[in-house]
Amino acid sequence: MTFAEQMNADITLVESALERYLSRETGEGYDRIFEAAKYSALAGGKRLRPVITLAFCRLCGGDAEKALPFACALEMIHTYSLIHDDLPCMDNDDLRRGRPTCHKAFDEATAVLAGDGLLTAAFETAAAAKGLPAETVLQCIRILGRAAGMNGMIAGQVLDMGAEHRKISLDELRLLQSLKTGCLLWAACELGCTAAGMTDAQTIEKAHTYGEKLGLAFQIQDDLLDIEGDAAVLGKTTGKDARDEKSTFPSLLGVEECRRLAGELTEQAVAAVADMEGSGFLTGLARSLMGRSK
Repeated sequence: MTFAEQMNADITLVESALERYLSRETGEGYDRIFEAAKYSALAGGKRLRPVITLAFCRLCGGDAEKALPFACALEMIHTYSLIHDDLPCMDNDDLRRGRPTCHKAFDEATAVLAGDGLLTAAFETAAAAKGLPAETVLQCIRILGRAAGMNGMIAGQVLDMGAEHRKISLDELRLLQSLKTGCLLWAACELGCTAAGMTDAQTIEKAHTYGEKLGLAFQIQDDLLDIEGDAAVLGKTTGKDARDEKSTFPSLLGVEECRRLAGELTEQAVAAVADMEGSGFLTGLARSLMGRSK
C-alpha cells in the first residue's frame, strides 16, 4: 500500500468508527447533543492523531483494529478542545474546518456541553476496548488523561490565554506549544506502542521524541499559515494571532528561520524512528506536513 492509500484507509477507518461511537437516537429529548458532537467530530480534518496511533501500533507489531478505540478517543478529545477553544470566552472564532464553529451552528451552551460530552465519551470509548489485557487498557486511559489534563493540553491552553496581548519569550512559547499541541501528538505515539504491548523504555522514548518534534514542527507550520494561508483552503480564520497580539514563532524568529526550524524538527522526528523496521509511513507522514496549505 502506498503512503496515500494507507493514509486514506486509516482516515476512513477512524471516521467510520467515530460515526458508530457517536450515533445515538434516544427519542427522549436530548438527541441535539449527539448532533452537535457529531457536527464537530465528523467535520473532516487531517485525523493526524488517530492515524499516528494506528501507525505506531502497526510499527510495534500490534493489531491496529484493537488500537482503534484509543485512536478515536484521542480524536474526540482533540475535537472537544477545538470546540472549547473556539468559544467566545476563549479564542472567539466563527470558522472551523471550513464551516461555522459549533457555538455558531448551535448555541454557546450546546457547544460547551458537546465538548464536555466528547471528553467523557473519549474515556468511555477507551475503557470499552476489547481484545487487550486490562492493564493495557488502563495504561492507555492513563496516557489519555495525562496528555489531556491540567499538566498537559489544558495547561497549554491556560498559558496560551495568558499570552494574549503581551510578548513572551521563545522558551515560554516552546513550553506553551509543547503542552497545547505537543501533548496529544506524543500521546498518539505512546498509545499505539502501548496498544501493541511495546512499553519498553527505549521504544516509548523513540515514540515520544517523534511526537514531540513533530508537534513543534506542526505548530510552527500553523503559525506560518496564520500569516500566509488562505482561509478558504485552511477552513479557519487567518490573521488572528496578530489581531490578538499573540507571540508566535514567526513573530519571535522571523518567517525564514521558522521554515528552517520546522524542517530541522521534522528530520529529528524522522530520525527518532529511523531504525525501527517499517517506519516508512511515519517518515512520509512527517515530511508530508512540511509546506502544507492547511
